[in-house]
Amino acid sequence: MRHEAPSPAPHLIDRLRQVRLLALDVDGVLSDGRLYFQTDGDEIKAFHTLDGHGIKLVQSAGIEVALITGRDSPMVSRRASALGIAHLHQGISHKLPVLRQLCERLGIELDQVAYCGDDMPDLAAIHQSGVGISVPGAPSYIRQHADWVTERPGGHGAVREICDALLQAQGQWDAILDSYLNDRA
Repeated sequence: MRHEAPSPAPHLIDRLRQVRLLALDVDGVLSDGRLYFQTDGDEIKAFHTLDGHGIKLVQSAGIEVALITGRDSPMVSRRASALGIAHLHQGISHKLPVLRQLCERLGIELDQVAYCGDDMPDLAAIHQSGVGISVPGAPSYIRQHADWVTERPGGHGAVREICDALLQAQGQWDAILDSYLNDRA
């Protein structure tokens, strides 16, 4: 029985098959982009569990995951740790050089990267990755440079949409879904 996940345009499927690294911005992609501060100055972020489970699924399928974010946040460190994300880069204002260094360390090319971002610091990485992705809440001048704009907004399942599409394009979707239908039997 075939179970289809939502997917991007058909012309991207071949490129998604080549992806070995999913690199993500945080604010506006893994979160809704809003910053919450308590009176003591502590920061609060909300992350969607659907996105987290999607990240775990692609990692179990052999796809590396990296977070490359402009802010430095203990909440992001905690989330990355909880999800087993080994490649965490915070306080990065120029993301493409970090992405290139990560590709070199992993022995992959930029065309094997799916990168999702939503603002100017993400633009070069979106433009030069194998699959450049953005979210509906990004400014139009960012979205126009992306190969794919997710249907779901950042912080509300956009990353899960990407993860599901990666798994489907790489031929792993049916086996994963069947394992859950059969309670991992």
